[in-house]
Amino acid sequence: MNDWGRIITAMVTPMDANGNINYNKALELAKYLVREGSTALVVNGTTGESPTVTQDEKLKLLSLIKESLDVPVIAGVGTNSTAASVENAIAAEKVGVDGLLVVVPYYNKPNQESIYAHFAEVAKAVKLPIMMYNVPGRTGVNMTAETAVALSKIPNIAALKEASGDLNQLAKVVRDAEEGFLVYTGEDAQILPTLAVGGYGVVSVTAHVVCRDIKKMIDSYLGGNYVEAGKIHRKLIKITEVMFMTANPIPVKAALNLLGMDVGPTRLPLAAPSQNVIDALKDSMSELGLL
Repeated sequence: MNDWGRIITAMVTPMDANGNINYNKALELAKYLVREGSTALVVNGTTGESPTVTQDEKLKLLSLIKESLDVPVIAGVGTNSTAASVENAIAAEKVGVDGLLVVVPYYNKPNQESIYAHFAEVAKAVKLPIMMYNVPGRTGVNMTAETAVALSKIPNIAALKEASGDLNQLAKVVRDAEEGFLVYTGEDAQILPTLAVGGYGVVSVTAHVVCRDIKKMIDSYLGGNYVEAGKIHRKLIKITEVMFMTANPIPVKAALNLLGMDVGPTRLPLAAPSQNVIDALKDSMSELGLL
């Protein structure tokens, strides 16, 4: 079992006013997320704007954060090309990261046999543990529980980030996967339900601003204090909804900027947040005492 912990934050990529990566701010943010309770970081994931960050930028970011932190760093390397995903995986492994996040190929809409072959090929090319990422809302295709379970038998495919929103599908993977295979939710709204069906933790966006609450909720549940865990879950409903009221990471970057973290704008095609998003963030964050 990999020691990635239960709260993996999918980190945003800070930019300056001109849209260039602010590496100093990225390191500052990474250290802040660890202080707040993140047990590992995903760098260059969807929340990190991976489609618009160049390969050179990604490797520089990975090197900087890996050299400066003691927690595991998981590199987002997946694309809709198996060959490109393999190339990215090998490059990230050379940097010395602790794991790889590989998304189900998007846009191509592969069938289940093709999805299996894709992940198997990436796994064969590296020794690092791999977390698969199922997010049909972005990829256009769902990796079934049966396919995920079959892939769990490959030794270095170690975990699943399940973001289909289908709790029953997630529970089937928990039930049937190889021993030691970890199932994380990629839906911040489903952290507590995921734990209840045997899932391990979360790959989170909202942990950028409410990590301490998430940690307290998980610790309460694991300690048997289900009433307290449920109370925190309900407390976080509003901020979680606001964080995803438009395309991620537009709201979370706006939230961090409101907190004075100055992570800058998103790169096009993700435009600046609307006033409605800003107002909703201010409202929900004020209710939580963050502003």
